[in-house]
Amino acid sequence: MLAGTAVAVALLGAGTFGAVSAAAAPAAPAAQAAAPAATSVGKSLTRTTTHLTLAAATQAAQAALDAAKKADRQVSVAVVDRNGSVLVQLRGDGAGPQSYESAVRKAYTAVSWNAPTSELVGRLDQAPTLKDIPGTLFLAGGAPVRAEGAPVAGIGVAGAPSGALDEQFAEAGARALGK
Repeated sequence: MLAGTAVAVALLGAGTFGAVSAAAAPAAPAAQAAAPAATSVGKSLTRTTTHLTLAAATQAAQAALDAAKKADRQVSVAVVDRNGSVLVQLRGDGAGPQSYESAVRKAYTAVSWNAPTSELVGRLDQAPTLKDIPGTLFLAGGAPVRAEGAPVAGIGVAGAPSGALDEQFAEAGARALGK
């Protein structure tokens, strides 16, 4: 509540007293001397990871959408990065309203478990609470994208009459990256 109040006060103040700038003026020499220096950590405390480029994510999403269009299916496609953040999302002409969010959740599920979502559906018998994890959707239609065996992205497709078709289109997107 206080954050909202502060914003309102800042906006009110800006309207009353003039523009408010977020840019900081250079600190006075005494303040610079008192400020702590940035800390640099050693390599043992960091790691380098591989990420799918935006161009590759766009290529995969378009390939999945093209495969669906060729089969005369109206779908939505999402490509998420290793952390589950959306890189690209496309809604095909005529795709249902539920397909947009479902595609993201299938992509997130595939990258999280590094497996096609059709395989993960079977795991619910042994661990039914998996479906309670926020953001997941255990329906066929998600495919992981791997680099050197590790998941770097997930492709989710939703809107076809069956999960098997959704997954076929997601896999077409993943295969497009192997060319």
